[in-house]
Order: sequence, then structure tokens, then C-alpha cells
Amino acid sequence: MTPGVPTPRLPIVGVMGSGEDSHEDLARPLGEWLTSQAVHLLTSGGAGVMAAVSEAFHSVKDRCGLTIGILPCQEDSPDPPPGYPNPWIEIPIHTHLPKSTAKTTGPDSRNPINILSSAVIITLPGSLGTSSEGSLALHYGRPLIALVHDRSDIPNLEKQVGATEDLDE
Repeated sequence: MTPGVPTPRLPIVGVMGSGEDSHEDLARPLGEWLTSQAVHLLTSGGAGVMAAVSEAFHSVKDRCGLTIGILPCQEDSPDPPPGYPNPWIEIPIHTHLPKSTAKTTGPDSRNPINILSSAVIITLPGSLGTSSEGSLALHYGRPLIALVHDRSDIPNLEKQVGATEDLDE
């Protein structure tokens, strides 16, 4: 870095998927590949896909980007719930929003923050929360791709969303 010269901003890639299942066969190669793209990685900061892709991204030594986690709070505390952030999150962003699967798109959801903070969205297998993030990406005009073995890996995946299991694609 040169004093007085701004550091170029790296794009943020949001990776969304299951908070329970890691889908390592998709998440690990994706996390490693993203480091070669000179981007920051944004997730919801928890377990499952979020931890697997963050760990893979974080493990690459000469990467440019950082791992970012948009964290929920506990219902009765501003602190995040147990397991948040996962150990590979370098920039934890604490929110006042609870971890809830009941509200995935409204004002009490972190999903719009995840989508609007990302230049590109990649969804991996997940459930209704992942599906809602895909819908939000379309709504807000964010480029979106699903990295899945089969379109049924994400319930209600919109037809216009491209889906592949091949990183080269």
C-alpha cells in the first residue's frame, strides 16, 4: 500500500446454503476457488455450508479477500447464539436480528443484508431460507448461480436461476 493511494475494493461474493449440512463436496472446492478470484467471502457466519466454505477459503495462505459473517443475535441478548461466528470468520458483523427461519425476507431477517451486501450470490443446497435468499437476489437484480447436484437440492428454486455442479461452468 502506498500512503495516500486508496486500496482497491474487492467485490463481495455471498455464499448461501444449509446451516446444518456442510455439503463439503461443493463447499470446499468453491471456497478454495473463490480465493483465486480476488474477492471477499460473505456468509451468515454459522455452521453447515457457511462453515465449510469459510474454512476452505480461510485455509488458502496467499488469498486477498477476507471472510465476513452477518451474525444473528440471541432473542434476549445482543450476543450471537452459540456457534456464531464460526472460527473462520474474520469480520463478524453483529446485528440485532435473531436467528429465525420463520421470517426469511422481512425486516427481521438477515437475508436482505446478505444479498444487498454481495455483488454476486452463489447458493448451495439448503432449505427454505436458501430459497428465499435466491428469490431476494433475483428481486434485487444480483447475479445468482446455484451450485448443486440437482435443482431439487434447493426447494422452490426459481426457473431462471442457472444451476450447475461444475465450478468451471
